[in-house]
Amino acid sequence: MQYILLIYMDDKRWAEIPVDERNRIHEACGAWHEDLVKLGKSTGAMGLQPVSTATTLRHHDGKAIITDGPFAETKEVLGGFEVLECENLDEALSIAKRFPDYPGLALELRPLVPGGQCKD
Repeated sequence: MQYILLIYMDDKRWAEIPVDERNRIHEACGAWHEDLVKLGKSTGAMGLQPVSTATTLRHHDGKAIITDGPFAETKEVLGGFEVLECENLDEALSIAKRFPDYPGLALELRPLVPGGQCKD
């Protein structure tokens, strides 16, 4: 079963971390990802550019409204994701628990819909 691990971060808290510590965290995250690839547990991952680069599209009265910036003003913003191949939620949680910790980090796991087909 596939799960997506959504990696949320608090941009303000991240900016307060000294650069050398942020670099160490990036290296630890890279090593964590490479270990998952070697074990066949990752099917892909991406980091995202800062939320300040976001463009949001909403539909209102049949028209697309496009605005610069994030969908919502929140403390935690989506910073990246990892797609995991796991037997079950327990295995996915075990993998997520090994993600390098840092101030303002929140991880969310969600099962993916098989074959990309959304059905009720």
